[in-house]
Amino acid sequence: MKFGPIPVEDAEGALLAHSIRVERAVFRKGRVLSAADLAALAEAGVERVTAARFEPGDMAEDRAAAAVAATVAGDGLEVAAPFTGRVNLFAEARGVLTVDAARVDRLNLLDESVTLATLPPYSLVERRQMVATVKIIPFAAPGEVVEQVEGPLMAVHPLAPKRVALIQTELPSVKPSVLDKTVEITRRRVEALEGELIGERRSAHEETALSGAIGESLRECPDILLIAGASAIVDRRDVLPAAIEAAGGEIEHFGMPVDPGNLILLGRIGAVPVIGLPGCARSPKPNGFDWVLQRLAAGLEVGRREIMSMGVGGLLVDIPTRPQPRTRSRPAAEPPRLPRIAALVLAAGQSRRMGSANKLLAEVDGAAMLQRALEAARASQAASVLVVTGHERKRIEAAVDAPTVHNPDYADGLSTSLAAGIAALPEDVDGAVVLLADMPFVSATHIDRLVAAFNPLEGRSICVPTFNGKRGNPVLWGRELFADMRGISGDVGAKHLIGANGDLLVEVPMPDAGVLRDVDTPASLADARSG
Repeated sequence: MKFGPIPVEDAEGALLAHSIRVERAVFRKGRVLSAADLAALAEAGVERVTAARFEPGDMAEDRAAAAVAATVAGDGLEVAAPFTGRVNLFAEARGVLTVDAARVDRLNLLDESVTLATLPPYSLVERRQMVATVKIIPFAAPGEVVEQVEGPLMAVHPLAPKRVALIQTELPSVKPSVLDKTVEITRRRVEALEGELIGERRSAHEETALSGAIGESLRECPDILLIAGASAIVDRRDVLPAAIEAAGGEIEHFGMPVDPGNLILLGRIGAVPVIGLPGCARSPKPNGFDWVLQRLAAGLEVGRREIMSMGVGGLLVDIPTRPQPRTRSRPAAEPPRLPRIAALVLAAGQSRRMGSANKLLAEVDGAAMLQRALEAARASQAASVLVVTGHERKRIEAAVDAPTVHNPDYADGLSTSLAAGIAALPEDVDGAVVLLADMPFVSATHIDRLVAAFNPLEGRSICVPTFNGKRGNPVLWGRELFADMRGISGDVGAKHLIGANGDLLVEVPMPDAGVLRDVDTPASLADARSG
């Protein structure tokens, strides 16, 4: 890739490296300069631009990032669309993330142009939480480097409902209230991992009695058996391990390099894992037992090697020289996640230019245009879909299988439908992509590219699609614009808000002209049907 200052007259087709603001326009970083752009820059007195030109073998940043992400992503991961050389990967379900750390390191050492960052291996992640990001550092990466990337390198293993049984041993020194509290803390732990505590029984802290209790618990067919001893396990020949062996089991490992949680015991009776709990498991604070239980809940193997590989990062005790993290009143920051974007489909218009027919029910490629808009929204990363009805309400509602909101003032113009839709969106959405139901060539790919570009923290709250430099629809709006959108009037959309909020705007290049093609006349409908 060539990079540096270029005379304006020689810069057609080059990629602009730094944004340029002139009197009438802003040419943003990453724009491919056209002849019209260069004419406008020259007229404004700009003589040179800093830009990049690709050379043979270079792979543009978005294409390279998408290729790397597709290679490294394993099961349970959703790959977002690329934007500015970045692709984020999200968990499809709540579960445990596994990462091949050695191969991630090898990837990051291939070339400085390609990077991959992940959450720590075995992190417990939430659905739609970001778990990794691919970033191409310059505007392009060598294609030969991208081809060397190995994969898959990571996966999310979803939690599966597990039936868990608990046995507690008793000594005179242990109060019943402590045992009762342990049951509730254990129940909360298990249920937090989608499991069920199916039973709890108590026995004397003695090998024969405990062995009998183990046999009784196994008859309930648990997936996991937990044993909390009245006294800590201090040796492989102590009461708990001896009772497990007497019940026909085997001891796989004793101890772990995690504090708190050192004195954990891992055994097995047939196919059922048996965990002798460390004393800290009676507390709700995080400890090594949580790490073991999370992996078992996700169906992952836990044996001696897995236990003894937990030492790096295994110091969980509070450090006295800083505030105690688990006693702070301030809530923990929410982990990065896929934005909750609502798809708002406007289907209230009167189709005046189409004649007597309702254009939204006209078929293009075998499906009504309204149905094509819904299919695109559902196939995208939008978290919800809402249709705004108005003209011929009953016909429109009969044609859709999605939530609707009616705009009784639809005859007053597009703004009323927009306001009605925004007002009816869920409270937890971060933004809304506004789809016009008469644009049958808008696809899930277009919507996902807008979602990938959306980032209010970085000043990208209004995401506008472009093709060959021309702006189109749909537009994605951040929640911070909702109040202004509800305040507009007349037969116009929110286009004027784009000009009024240029600092929040990002143009998102699209691969085709689908974001420019609307169908509002018989001639345009015939053209759409002809391909």
